[in-house]
Amino acid sequence: MIVYAGPLPLGELAAAEQVSAPTMTRIVRALEAGGLVRRRRDARDGRAVRLQATAVGRRVLEAGRLRRVQQVMSLLKGVEDHELAPLEQAVALLEEVLADPERAGRPDPGTSTLRTRPPR
Repeated sequence: MIVYAGPLPLGELAAAEQVSAPTMTRIVRALEAGGLVRRRRDARDGRAVRLQATAVGRRVLEAGRLRRVQQVMSLLKGVEDHELAPLEQAVALLEEVLADPERAGRPDPGTSTLRTRPPR
């Protein structure tokens, strides 16, 4: 989250990741120990601290993302073009929703409108 959203206060990061502040504090301490995240004083409010990804943290995130994309690509290798159409539509819808701040709001966890199907 902090790689793409920029430096964030711990409370905002906890809310975005849907965990408690104490849980996020533990996570951040581990990330700091690994050199993936650092704390920076807020330029506007010297009392506040913002969390920022380090260069190493960015590289680790990007490498993980690349591995996941490659894995999905290998899974889709044998899929016919006409079979990919629904997936392309879903991706287009997700991009549209994410581009519109009002549509990109997070629903309450208990009110998800996603439909699930049993595995085939």
